[in-house]
Amino acid sequence: MPQRVVPQLVTALKGYTGRDFATDLLAGVVVGIVALPLAIAFGIASGVTPAQGLYTAIIGGFMISALSGSRVQIGGPTGAFVVIVYGVIQQYGYDGLAVATLMAGVLLVAMGAARLGGAIKFIPYPVTLGFTAGIALIIAAQQVKDVLGLRMGAVPASFVEKIGAYASHAGSVNVEALLLAAATVALIVWWPRAWSRLPSPFVALVAATVAARLLHLDVETVGSRFGAVSFAFPHPRWPSVSFADARRLANPAVTIALLAAIESLLSAVVADGMTGQRHRSNMELLAQGAANIVSPLFAGIPVTGAIARTATNIRNGGKTPVAGIVHALTLLLIALFLGQLAGAIPMAVLGAILLAVAYNMSEWRAFKNMLRAPKSDVAVLLTTFFLTVIIDLTVAIEVGIALAAFLFMRRMAEVTNVSVIAREFSENVDENDPNSVRARRVPHGVVVYEINGPFFFGAAEAFKDTIDRTMGRPRVLVLRMRNVPAIDATGMNALRDVVRRTRKDGTLVLLSDVHVQPMMALGRSGLLDELGEEQVFGNVDDALNRARRELGLPEQAAPASATPTVERERIMTPATGEPAIKPELLRKGPPET
Repeated sequence: MPQRVVPQLVTALKGYTGRDFATDLLAGVVVGIVALPLAIAFGIASGVTPAQGLYTAIIGGFMISALSGSRVQIGGPTGAFVVIVYGVIQQYGYDGLAVATLMAGVLLVAMGAARLGGAIKFIPYPVTLGFTAGIALIIAAQQVKDVLGLRMGAVPASFVEKIGAYASHAGSVNVEALLLAAATVALIVWWPRAWSRLPSPFVALVAATVAARLLHLDVETVGSRFGAVSFAFPHPRWPSVSFADARRLANPAVTIALLAAIESLLSAVVADGMTGQRHRSNMELLAQGAANIVSPLFAGIPVTGAIARTATNIRNGGKTPVAGIVHALTLLLIALFLGQLAGAIPMAVLGAILLAVAYNMSEWRAFKNMLRAPKSDVAVLLTTFFLTVIIDLTVAIEVGIALAAFLFMRRMAEVTNVSVIAREFSENVDENDPNSVRARRVPHGVVVYEINGPFFFGAAEAFKDTIDRTMGRPRVLVLRMRNVPAIDATGMNALRDVVRRTRKDGTLVLLSDVHVQPMMALGRSGLLDELGEEQVFGNVDDALNRARRELGLPEQAAPASATPTVERERIMTPATGEPAIKPELLRKGPPET
């Protein structure tokens, strides 16, 4: 049943009550307070001003909640974007980032319109875990200057250069900034144990800022770095970049779109698990696209679903998108009436808050456990992680997905195999299997091959090599395909090649136990006509009897024990009306690679 492409807000407002609004109002205010320090911190870490971080949370958060495919999704700037945003701004300036974000928004809308919401789940977990851990490490590395209070210029974009720059300025550590940052982290960790209703990042932000003012600590603040902080709401402005730069921004745009899609849908899935509801993934992509189109027009940065803020919304009673809209309005009111106070926030405090974010984002326990996974998954994990840290996120995602796909194809090729059956079946087959060829007599001059697993391009060469190496020149070749659920064009071409070569040697080629998808592929490719429909059989007994007729031998009945199983599992193929045996589910796991 296709998903409805309708915002959850429209559905939620039907039968909406005053009690619902009361719970949404409370949850929205709490989430707005949680989002305040994060929006400012993510803005600064991304290379823009604190005000731009707040604009993003307000506008992007409002758009996502109004259009979201999830009832409880909270959107805004997140740590996942910090690395890519910082790099784009360093290279192309803010207008370059705005263009890349607009392009990403259009891509997200196109993905939602094409109903690709379900396709994001096919991105391998080692890839997402690898780049998420890499981003967390980079975010943590970016905070070293502020947490230690180092007296140095701009922090280099490259991770390796960052470490070198920090090492060369190690003598300029500000002890007061370090102690303030340590106290902030301690309060963030301890506060939820005392009173979880009031968010710990906000408590730490207020307490540390007040302490720094009362104790007259010599630490850098938001005001001393960025000047007077003004939160006057921006007018919409279209960014301007050269055509050449716009072309080069295509890669960052694709990365932003993928990150927004992955993060938002992952957040929606987490929310579904907490609420028992189901989100509309295609509508969610459309909402993310619209938010990322509007956000850069108002000086914002990329936005996506925020897992931690969404979870906070649920825990505080948020039930509909109204809570997310209240969260955005709460941020707007704080920015307009208390925004000027943001200038007093110490940079060490914001750095400490982002260290806590990076720690939670790193999922280091899951990373550690993944190192015990099959070697192919570990290779994908570490490759994606190190490419994210050392080179950049765009390359990491591209290479990680490509490597995962290549290793998966290799694994499937190893699972797919071709076994030869002459007069006696191979020793490793279960004698009690009523459908095995061991339960039948295979006449002299007949060779039976059984293909096990998907017959795709990764297994095609192994099939041809096995046939060439072991077959010889039999009178009849039977290809049994009861364990072939699917075949692709390369597998079909390998099959056609074998049929043509063996026919030149005077060998009759028969197929048995062909399933629906391979049968339809045979028909569409023309190989069924070339082979002859009369040479394709629904079970191996009919194929062996056809071989006996070819050899002038009497036919034999199928083993009694096999008949019930075969009859029970038969289905009819639409191509010929011939019966085919249903595929058996093979439970054997793939080998480690």
